[in-house]
Amino acid sequence: MAWVTIVAMLALLEYFYFSIQVGQARGKFGVKAPATTGNEQFERYHRVHQNTMEQLVMFLPSLFTFATLVSQMWAAILGVVFIIGRAVYFNLYINNPDKRGPGVIISLLATATLIFGSLIGAIMMLV
Repeated sequence: MAWVTIVAMLALLEYFYFSIQVGQARGKFGVKAPATTGNEQFERYHRVHQNTMEQLVMFLPSLFTFATLVSQMWAAILGVVFIIGRAVYFNLYINNPDKRGPGVIISLLATATLIFGSLIGAIMMLV
């Protein structure tokens, strides 16, 4: 499970990086805590950060479940795809939210594969 754990920690480090970017954007665009609105550029950083947190709730448990029930190697590979998707999402959303689609699709497909693969793996263990 070492590779899967490394990938999970890299996903969390990416999320940590996004949180640092939000803090820097808060200062750069003059949005004082606790406000989360008031400047569109800041709101983009904030939304990427929040959306990534929402995605991690599905991604992390499905990553470890898939690794346990299906394949550690494929879990790690799909995890890397998720991380790449989130990076693409970050860059596209910051520049133009209307262009975020590729990042969304990449990360959601990775997560969906982990979820459905885990479900199938669990069912297969029962039969």
